[in-house]
Amino acid sequence: MSFLAELWQFMKVRKKFWLAPIILTLLLLGGLIVLTQGSAVAPFIYTLF
Repeated sequence: MSFLAELWQFMKVRKKFWLAPIILTLLLLGGLIVLTQGSAVAPFIYTLF
């Protein structure tokens, strides 16, 4: 959790708020891949990429 707090402080100080949607999207896509790794939905998710 300290990494997230440090990242937020960096974005706040350096005015890099445009990084937030990119990081959020990467986290959501990574979570989607991890959650569907062993399921029957996995082939359909991988066709998106």
